[in-house]
Amino acid sequence: MRIIAGRWKGRALVAPPGLATRPTSDRARQAIFDQLWHAPWAGRTVVEDATVLDGFAGTGAMGLEALSRGAARAFFMEQDRAALSTLRANIAACKAGDACRVIAGDVTAPPIAAAPCTLVFLDPPYGKGLVPRALVALQAKGWIAPGALIIAETGRDEETVMPPGFEVLSTRDHGAARLSALRAAAHCGETAS
Repeated sequence: MRIIAGRWKGRALVAPPGLATRPTSDRARQAIFDQLWHAPWAGRTVVEDATVLDGFAGTGAMGLEALSRGAARAFFMEQDRAALSTLRANIAACKAGDACRVIAGDVTAPPIAAAPCTLVFLDPPYGKGLVPRALVALQAKGWIAPGALIIAETGRDEETVMPPGFEVLSTRDHGAARLSALRAAAHCGETAS
């Protein structure tokens, strides 16, 4: 597993042993960032200078990829001890500590936001309905900026109903994964459409 593009292109990332963490493949990560660069509802400015939240961070590959491509800073939320250790090692390998903050905790019960994030990645364990729960919890605690773009990875066959206030912009299948791009409503209490 490597950083695909940007200032850390080619930098190797490590994953924790075992099956508790399922990193997004290099190929799926490339597809996500290609879409962010070229989709009519996105563009390079979505990533460049963004404040990123990598929820269910695991190895931190999504947040580190965003930083490599020009994001300003990234918050990483993870609760698994082995994944946290690996995440911290990957941040150190990229010498990205000044732009990163690791939060050891549950994305579905987060602390109050340190800053609203304009780009959010959610890649929870499949089949547990965690994306909608995480969106509601993160929004309630101020982590999701108005108009933020969210990239959520779920199982391909997982039925996921997004909560009010989030517009589904795109859904694509990659192997066993379904990648959904969502836009948060521009104002609190507004329903995205």
